[in-house]
Amino acid sequence: MYIIAGLGNPSKKYSGTRHNMGFDAIDNIAERNDIEVKQKKFKAMCGKGMIQGEKVLLLKPETFMNLSGESIREAVDFYEVDPESHLIVIYDDISLDPGKLRIRAKGSAGGHNGMKSIISHLRTEKFKRIKIGVGEKPLGMDLADYVLGRFGRIERITVDKGIDDAARAVEVIIAEGIDKAMNLFN
Repeated sequence: MYIIAGLGNPSKKYSGTRHNMGFDAIDNIAERNDIEVKQKKFKAMCGKGMIQGEKVLLLKPETFMNLSGESIREAVDFYEVDPESHLIVIYDDISLDPGKLRIRAKGSAGGHNGMKSIISHLRTEKFKRIKIGVGEKPLGMDLADYVLGRFGRIERITVDKGIDDAARAVEVIIAEGIDKAMNLFN
């Protein structure tokens, strides 16, 4: 079983913000693969289904971004999933242009508090991740205000394409491996 976790903050207040790219990607994946993400478990909203012939658990932690690791750790432990081979985390990245993807098999948190939490709880940096670019914050703007802000109309179109690409990248990772996904989407 694969656990595919998208990072974000719960509640309508944060819907559509830069920091909720992971949630948006999970919603896209769920729609593409006819999976309902309605069960409350592991401090998250989740749903089980199939992608490319593999069982998956889609996970949207409801712990708020900075505590995402608590939720993901519970799911990993419950299903006895090896994070290195069967965990994919999707999240926002301010160092990438809006809508651009960066797929990696492992890596540091890069200053992202949600990733810091996951790495701390799993005690490893070795798990697959898909970063979706949200662009750099403007000079002088507070980082929290920027990532909790919303995209303009034109930028949203670009970001929505990136979210769709992230969903397709998950399918490629599961069917053909991470190297193929990196070659296609990085």
